[in-house]
Amino acid sequence: MLSMIGLIGGLILLIFLTMRGMNILIVGPISALFVAVLSGMPLFPQLAGEGEANLVSNYMSGFTSFVAAWYLMFLLGAVFGKVMEDSGAADSVSRFVVEKLGMKYAVFAIVLACAVLTYGGVSLFVVAFSVYPMAVSLFKQADLPRRFIPAALAFGSVTFTMTSAGSPEIQNWIPIEYLGTTPYAGWEVSLIVAVFMAVFGYWWLKRMITKAVNKGEKFHSREEDPVIDEGRPLPNPFMGLVPLLVVLILAFTFHDSLKQSALIIALLGGVISAYVLNRKYFKGFWGAVSEGTVGALIAIGNTAAVVGFGGVAKAVPAFSTAVDVMTNIPGSPLIGGAIAVSVIAGMTGSASGGQAIALPILAPHYVDMGVNPEALHRVVAISSGALDSLPHNGYVVTTIRSICNESHGEAYGAVGAVTVIVPLIGLALAILLFSFGVGI
Repeated sequence: MLSMIGLIGGLILLIFLTMRGMNILIVGPISALFVAVLSGMPLFPQLAGEGEANLVSNYMSGFTSFVAAWYLMFLLGAVFGKVMEDSGAADSVSRFVVEKLGMKYAVFAIVLACAVLTYGGVSLFVVAFSVYPMAVSLFKQADLPRRFIPAALAFGSVTFTMTSAGSPEIQNWIPIEYLGTTPYAGWEVSLIVAVFMAVFGYWWLKRMITKAVNKGEKFHSREEDPVIDEGRPLPNPFMGLVPLLVVLILAFTFHDSLKQSALIIALLGGVISAYVLNRKYFKGFWGAVSEGTVGALIAIGNTAAVVGFGGVAKAVPAFSTAVDVMTNIPGSPLIGGAIAVSVIAGMTGSASGGQAIALPILAPHYVDMGVNPEALHRVVAISSGALDSLPHNGYVVTTIRSICNESHGEAYGAVGAVTVIVPLIGLALAILLFSFGVGI
């Protein structure tokens, strides 16, 4: 009983301290310490028996194993995103989409620009920074309430693209290591679910905005609003699209032989092609590489800090009890897997962290039960992208506060609707389709 209190309390502490603005690299160990103390776990290896779990060893084992497995992917992904940003390629692609659709389809243009960049492998944070200035401009021209800009950015980035089949985002690749699948696992169901989430989510977002406008809400300018540098030369938008296509094509080409390591080749190819095609537009190529490297260290460190917490949490008795409950939920085994990954991703505020904690335990269990690995891969990917977008999620906090300068009270309602509720409905649809044998 005390162990369960420690486990639940540690997760609550993790959320609370993160929402208070504390660095996750500090919050992770503190929360793990709380779990360990209430579960009676020795704090240091010198105090533990041979082979016995302890706080320091379990935390650092989880932390370092995640870094060892995914560092190069995070590094190249972050560098690719910064290279696309510094060369103006990301701006060129997003501006092209916005200009072609125009003010009448302002919200759709923003969502589509984010979707194209995200599915092409550009970092979610880079996409938000890149598209935000155009979003402000369009919302101003259309006189739409600016508090919905974070929802438009997030909807195009972390829903129907991030967890879909073929996506080079890390959330679609982590299950490969544990299930022996491909990034295109369950693509038939993935396509149906992605279309549903895109259509339903866009309808809901537009409905919320229209309702606010009908109540008299308007756009309010601010002194700090970004101004688009119309004078900066940008590469042809098609030259901006080529590196995105290179990433997707190389990932597909090398996956059978290299498995998840194909992502290294794909992202490296994206960086090289972006440089070769757009080198005269760079402000500073090596500066972009350096910024991307720092960004990768921060991103993987934050995620590893959560995975380290999971390394401690899964070693306490209460975790086994919780897993037993989730893996023995009546009905489809996919439901248990979806709930486990969703809950852990929600508690940790990290889709990749939720997968990295849950899959080493759940994957062997479900595969031994005869669950189709492709169905499990797609369900796990989609479920990780639902509850992870609760208010304490790093991307959510950064997009609402740092990029858009909004408050959670004003903006999170719409963000939560399109990034939590819509993916949860999409998850239910995916489980239903797999249960009827679609794509299996």
